[in-house]
Amino acid sequence: MDKIIVEGGRALKGEVAISGAKNAALPILTTSLLTEGRNTYHNVPNLKDVESIKELLAYLCADVDTEGSTVHIKAAGLCKSEAPYDLVRKMRASILVLGPLLARVGKARVSLPGGCAIGARPINLHLKGLAKLGASITLEHGYVEASADRLVGDDIYFDMPTVTGTENLMMAAVLAKGTTVLRNVAREPEIIALADVLSRMGADIEGAGSSVITINGVAGLNPVEVTVIPDRIEAGTFMAAAALTRGDVTLHQCEPEHLRAVIDKLAQVGAEVTIHGRSVRVKGPEEIASVDIKTLPYPGFPTDMQAQFMVLMSVARGLSLFTETIFENRYIHVSELRRLGADITVSGNSAMVKGVPRLSGAPVMATDLRASASLILAGLVAEGTTVINRVYHLDRGYEAIEKKMAGLGAAIRRE
Repeated sequence: MDKIIVEGGRALKGEVAISGAKNAALPILTTSLLTEGRNTYHNVPNLKDVESIKELLAYLCADVDTEGSTVHIKAAGLCKSEAPYDLVRKMRASILVLGPLLARVGKARVSLPGGCAIGARPINLHLKGLAKLGASITLEHGYVEASADRLVGDDIYFDMPTVTGTENLMMAAVLAKGTTVLRNVAREPEIIALADVLSRMGADIEGAGSSVITINGVAGLNPVEVTVIPDRIEAGTFMAAAALTRGDVTLHQCEPEHLRAVIDKLAQVGAEVTIHGRSVRVKGPEEIASVDIKTLPYPGFPTDMQAQFMVLMSVARGLSLFTETIFENRYIHVSELRRLGADITVSGNSAMVKGVPRLSGAPVMATDLRASASLILAGLVAEGTTVINRVYHLDRGYEAIEKKMAGLGAAIRRE
């Protein structure tokens, strides 16, 4: 099993290109199920999760062809409507085939998903919404079984904003009869990106990016050629790394507007952040100031950046309070940061971080995707050698992160 070894103490300096967003690419690739034509998707990141969704689409008998960061998918003759456990268990986002399959072929059988151990993330909101569109849904033997002659639009309220729930219902509703109104929906940039792709395919969608999305169903959709938006979490991770190491890093091919909450917090810790079009330069401060972090749905501070900022606060001046409002198990990286010398106390969904003068390298174990990234960041600033085990989580969401870090001067390697 691979591990990543980091020798700490080097400031990151230079330029780095940000890859396409995993959380945008996954739902966008599943839009191929909604049309018979050949779709072309550019700037698709080379990640384990992306490979998993492509494998699932191929299992459903879609033709999938990859050329570098471009993926062509043609789902002319779907021969299956089932997403089996062996494929779905690898990645929670596999549930995103449920809405498109139901809309396109009128039936779907999808295994209940697996994924990271950061929280329950139930799909009951997906199923409640699909039922309101007229789907018959049962849960048997670990599978969701859904069917409908044709979905019919309705007014649907989400008890809480859910990104994948919003995406699943959007893709189901574009081919439903009549009008669907989705209320209290997620507002993330990935939602807007999906709506843009569906609109370019011929869907009638309004309101993406707000709390209410209105969809007028159409009879059919056309194939599309689109480019996946930049990964705001990868960008935020490199920005935090620059601040943490007192470095000077310029990020290219990113979208600063998607990073406002992160940029604001970096400014508060003392980093100098300069924006030029789709590039962002981050210069780290000599002394890191403490800030409080509360994760919230977009446009609030992203839960996927909480672990990285906890590392930053571990070597900051003073105390900082973290409040996690999205996932109940999002502090499982804390015990590993403590092994490196961090002073962190967890109580429920809150964590108090007392900055220490230095971290010290040690063997650690990655527990989920963003925790893995946080341990790399900790290793960059820790004295001595940090060995991060179980880094397969990283490959689900960061494209060649160790190579990009090495290109900025980090002493990092994979074994």
